[in-house]
Amino acid sequence: MSGYILKRTLLAAPLLIIISFMTFALNHLSPLNPAEVVLRSQGVPQITETLIAETEAALGMDRPFLIRYADWLVSCLRLDFGDSYITGTPVWSLLGPALLNTLKLTMVSVIVILALSVGLGILCALKEGRLLDRSVRGVSFFLTSMPSAWLAAMMIWYFSVKLDWLPTSGMDSSAGYILPVTVLTVSYAGIYFRIIRSSMLSQLHEDYTLYARACGLPERKITLRMLKNSMQVAVSVFCMAVPVILGSTVVVESIFAWPGLGALTVNSILGRDFPVIQAYVLVLAASFVLFNTLSDLINAALNPRLRKEF
Repeated sequence: MSGYILKRTLLAAPLLIIISFMTFALNHLSPLNPAEVVLRSQGVPQITETLIAETEAALGMDRPFLIRYADWLVSCLRLDFGDSYITGTPVWSLLGPALLNTLKLTMVSVIVILALSVGLGILCALKEGRLLDRSVRGVSFFLTSMPSAWLAAMMIWYFSVKLDWLPTSGMDSSAGYILPVTVLTVSYAGIYFRIIRSSMLSQLHEDYTLYARACGLPERKITLRMLKNSMQVAVSVFCMAVPVILGSTVVVESIFAWPGLGALTVNSILGRDFPVIQAYVLVLAASFVLFNTLSDLINAALNPRLRKEF
């Protein structure tokens, strides 16, 4: 297992380097000069070529591209993403608290989605073709098709404005989690539920399941064995659910005024705050690579044959 872990880590390292290089190149892909962004944020009334050249020299933009990239990459390893063009504060002091708040919302949502998806997936697989299975699938298709922005607005109007049961925004209390977590759960639970159901159905028709029933084994033991064999798909799905939801909370956080990455990212994009945007893209991309590697390691621990195939 240690050899497999080493191979997967070595495979992830060059991918992260490629991602970091593409992220750093965002500055050069934008038609707007970063030095001009800094001068505008400082309220400079008249921006001249001389001021732009002086600002570029102050920011180190006059150095060769690869040297700047190497310095930036080394700094990122120390969680030093530079300073914001708009506020002048270190990027990590802005990104760190926002990332923590988004992680709180993401992890609570993933736990709820995991519980619903696994529970309903197993139940519907065992009741395949019956009224319960058809009803749950129909409801999941309907809920998944709802735009999250519209659903969030409707829930705020009904539960917060009309009934006055829940807060409309903020994370000051546990009640503040209910509406945003519900919106994220409705958006994703139906998708992951169908994956778990499909995986369980594939196990229902395997030879070992038919043989176990023919031998008279208790249905509970058979179900547990099918669930264990379905875990390989479930682990891959739910490990990747964390970065997927982490990167898709922008709309929900904006609507519910959640102080996370959503509001920070939107404000940074509107203000052309490139250091914050670069840090966000790099952290999000790194989370995809990290959780993908983690899912491979967990699956290898569950199924030793995968270690030999790698």
